[in-house]
Formats: sequence, C-alpha cells, structure tokens
Amino acid sequence: MTVLGDGAPTLYDTGPVPGPGGWPVTYEQATTGRLPVVEPPALVPRLSAGLKLHGEYQGSGFTEPKYIARRGDGQVVQLSRLLYLVASSVDGTRDVETIAHRVSARFGREVSGDNVRFLVEQKLEPLGVTVPEGQESEEVDAPRSDLLLALKGHRVVFNERRTARIARSLAWLHRPAVVAAVLLSALAMDVWLFGFFGAIEPVLEVLDQPVLILIVFVLTVASLVFHEFGHASACRYGGARPGCIGCGLFLIWPSMYTDVTDVYRIGRGGRLRTDLGGVYFNVVFMLAMAGAYFATGAQFFLAAVYLGHFEILEQLMPAVRLDGYYILGDLAGVPDLYGKIKPILLSLVPGRSGRAARKEVAGLKRSARSVVATWVLTMVPLLVGELGYALWNLPRIIATMTRSLTEQITGTGSAFADGRIVEGLVGVIGCVMLLCPMAGVVYLSVKLTGRILRAAKRATSGRPVLRVAVCALALAGLTGLSYAWVSGVTPKPLPKKPPIAPILQPGVPTQEPQPRRASTPEGPASTGPSGSVPAGPSGVRATGPAARSGGPSADASGSAPASPGASAPASGRPATTSQKPPPSGGGGAGGPDPSSSPGGGPAPEPSPTPSESLPPSSPASPSPPPATESPSPAST
Repeated sequence: MTVLGDGAPTLYDTGPVPGPGGWPVTYEQATTGRLPVVEPPALVPRLSAGLKLHGEYQGSGFTEPKYIARRGDGQVVQLSRLLYLVASSVDGTRDVETIAHRVSARFGREVSGDNVRFLVEQKLEPLGVTVPEGQESEEVDAPRSDLLLALKGHRVVFNERRTARIARSLAWLHRPAVVAAVLLSALAMDVWLFGFFGAIEPVLEVLDQPVLILIVFVLTVASLVFHEFGHASACRYGGARPGCIGCGLFLIWPSMYTDVTDVYRIGRGGRLRTDLGGVYFNVVFMLAMAGAYFATGAQFFLAAVYLGHFEILEQLMPAVRLDGYYILGDLAGVPDLYGKIKPILLSLVPGRSGRAARKEVAGLKRSARSVVATWVLTMVPLLVGELGYALWNLPRIIATMTRSLTEQITGTGSAFADGRIVEGLVGVIGCVMLLCPMAGVVYLSVKLTGRILRAAKRATSGRPVLRVAVCALALAGLTGLSYAWVSGVTPKPLPKKPPIAPILQPGVPTQEPQPRRASTPEGPASTGPSGSVPAGPSGVRATGPAARSGGPSADASGSAPASPGASAPASGRPATTSQKPPPSGGGGAGGPDPSSSPGGGPAPEPSPTPSESLPPSSPASPSPPPATESPSPAST
C-alpha cells in the first residue's frame, strides 16, 4: 500500500504490467501507482415470478390512466404509465441503460439510466413487481392488502386450462338473442311460480323429508359452481382470458371465486357482462330446474328455483365483496371501493389531512367521485349501525345462539344414535348453518378490534395526551356497555320457539312452550289459555297417551311435552298431543263434581281464613274458557 499525495490509499500491482486479458494500464498509471477506476456493472432488473401485465385499465374513473399488473401471489397492483412502461421493458437481459432508451422512445420524454434504476429500486421492488438486486430466486415477499372482507384460504378447483375449456363451450349463452330469450323465459317462469302455482308449497314439501333436503342442498352447491361458470364464460365472450376457478372462506362461509383479473384490459361493457354473468347463469340454472320439474313432476326442483332467487338477491348486495360490489365498482370505474372510504371521509375534515385527502379524491372523475361518495356515505353509517346493534345485543345473541346450537347438536347426536342417518346428516347441515354465523361474528370481532387498536396506536404515536384521552374514552364506553350487559338493560335472550324448518333441527321441540301459572293460596290457578286446568294439590297426574305409554308425564298445563329425540311431524307444523284436556272441575281422578259445576250447584263454602288450603275435592273459582275456543265434547 502506498499513500499518494492526495492522502488516498490505493492498491496497485508492483509487478509487470498485465498482458492481454488484464486491465489496460497506461505508462502514467504505472509510474504514478494509480489503477483505472472500474465502473460497477449496470443493473439488470428481473420481474418477479408469475407477474402478469394486463395493460391499461379501460373505462377508468381516474383522471390519469391506470395500468394493471398481477403478481404471482394473486395481488393486483395499479401502476402509472411510466412505471408500466419500465416494467414491460424488463426481460431479465436488458440493463437499465437499454431500458431507458426503450422507455424514452415510448414515453415521449428523455429517461436516463439513473431514472430507471431509481424507479426499479424505489417503486417497483417495494410493490413486488421486480426482484431485488443480488437475489437469486424470483420469488418476492411483498406486502399484500390486508382486507377485512377478503376471501381466505384459496384452493383451486378448476385450473386455467379446464376453465378455458368450460368458458369456451358456454360462451354462446351470452349472445344477445340468447340472453333476451332467457330473460323472457325467466319472467314467464316467475309469473307462473309466484302468481299461480305458489312457490312456498314445494319448499314445505321438501322440509318434511330429509332425503329431499339433501337433494336440494346438492342442487344449491351445483348452482354455485354454475354461477362461476357464468363469470368465466362472460370473460371469454368479452375477449379476456379467464383464470382458475377455486373456493375459499369469505368471513367464515365457504365460497367460490373465479379469477377474471384479465377483464380489466377490456372495456366497461365487457366487465359489467362478466360481473353479471354469475347471476345470469343462476337464471339459466333455475330455468333448467323448472324444465326438470315439468319433465318429472318432482317439486323439489321448484324448491331449488325458489332458493335460487335468494342467491341472486344476496349476490347483488353492494355491501360486501360480492357481485353487486364489483358491479358498482365497474360502473364508477374504481376497482377498490373500500380503499376509497378513508380518503372520502378525511376529505370532509378540515386541516392538513383533509387537504391531502381532497387531493387524492380529486384524482377521480366527477361522475366516479359522486358514485363513490354516495356509496361511502351510505354504507359507513349502515355498517356502524350494525356494529352498534350487535354490541348492544351481544348477551342476547350469545345466549340465544348457544342455546340453539346446544339443542341442535344434542338432537343431531340422538338422530345418529337412533339409526336415523339421513335425519342426522340433515342435522349436520343445520349445525353448520348455526356455526357459521357464530364463527363469523367471532372472526369479525377479533379482526375489527385489532384494526381499531392498531389504528389508534398509529394515530396517537408521539402524542401521549391524545393517547390518554383516547384510552379514557374507550374505557368509559366499555364500562358503560358492560354495566348495561350485567344490569339487564339490554334485551333478554329470545324465548324458545318452534323451529322454522323442523327437519333441519332434529330433536328440537316443535311445540310452543306453554307458560306455567303460579298457584294462589285459594287454590290452583285458573284455566290456562288452552282450556285445561293444572293439576291440583292432590298431585294426580293427567291421563293421556304419554302417561299410558310410560313416557314423560304431562306438564302443568295438561299437555305432554315433546321428547328431545322426537322427529318432526310429517306435516311440518308444530306437533300437538291427541289427549283431551281434563274436565274444567277439580283435579280428582273421577268425573266432575256436581257441586263445582258452573251450571248451577251449590257454591263451596268460603274458607275460614285465607291461609287455609281447600280440600282436594274443592275446586278453585271457575273461569270461563276463552271466547275463541269451542267447548270440548262431554266425556263418557
């Protein structure tokens, strides 16, 4: 090492000057000890694994054009025109200088190699579009959108090749003449079904038979799969390339999806056709079910048609990420409506944050801004109101759902234990239908609480006074809510009622529970609403089928309660007992006492003191039966 005059240590070779293949060294460099400065190799950027560039977002609601790229992990990113030109010029062999020449020619402005390096390292790499320098693998670990209402746990059911084959074979259904014929046929079907035939009758028939319940359940799943075929075929018909069809969990419900990201490069009309393709195929499926009914006469096909209407209405709701949400987003030209909630709300707040938000909102066209603002100002109060209602009624919801689930699981287990396999399988479907909302409530509560805590922590970072105030306000709100829960101010749990679909809840009592009437010091309670008299102090049990068969004894109203393991009646209506109510006299085992007859015998002598109880043969003061009840026939 030699220290030169400028004080900078420099390494140099004291041996002979390198020959061919070595560094070119001049006489001055050899005599002064300075070696040539070696420039670092130019950066050669590479795209991440599985990245697809879909092109310009057609029909955009933004003032500046947006370009769409989709990473290998499924995350979609929006790029500006300059970033998209840089990404489209990256092929793994061109360096930044070569890319700069290509981008300059296409962009219309001079772009240097340093500009390209900056864009690659500071813009594209954080988005996961390009691979960091020096990394051998093309897999990237880029951030993803942490969406609260997103599909989780994706699993592919039909890969891209199979989906393309299915979409190609069904694309003819989207021709205008076929669409018009399908819609007119659907209108005629609905007029016949709801106006003349009666849509509820097939549903009631299905609810009486567990096998039909399973068949309708399978048809409903088939309708969901056919719904996704509608999205894929509409995407193909519009000129885009559909991806795979898979399934996942939306909140907690099993759901299906179709990858139609390529649809962003076609026009707005093609995107709307793709959005509506699912519900359109639901209509086609319902027409097929109606045709199966006319061919076979089996009414469970009409039950599937009836349930298909509810599936369409659910899909058209714009509140969550279903078809209605994407329809509204494509009408406005904004692919992510939920991402605009924060800037729209902050734009209404004065101050620096409000000015920044208003600048971001100004990037939308006026028509798109009106649609998005209307959606935000409608959905946010609705979601907040639903959240407040759920918190206020939380004890009621938990108690009612826990009781229903316990009865459902017990009844389903009893059905399997008794060898009623089909009823047990239907009971499992009912258990899932109860478990999914409960799990969804828990999932949303945990996720929403975490998001609120993280947002509060970020907003109060570096401002201890504000953080203390927020904590005090949150503690006061929780304290007041907890007091309301404990003190009983909030609504009580819902009373037990017969199940709406008894066959889905095997073992759950199908009879309305009758309230007991408390006895008075003068004697037993008066006649109940059913015209029967509770058992008197003698403790004689009422006679009837349950008592004769050795089953559970009758309750205080004289009617036998339904057994927990009893199956639902064939008619689907609440079960009733066949025993007659006891005579409206005393509780003895014999017939009515003439002295107690309201038709004219001597009245019983009054008790000496109110505290003395009447003898077993003395009835309470008679009360007439309800006006709406016909008198029972005289027993022999």
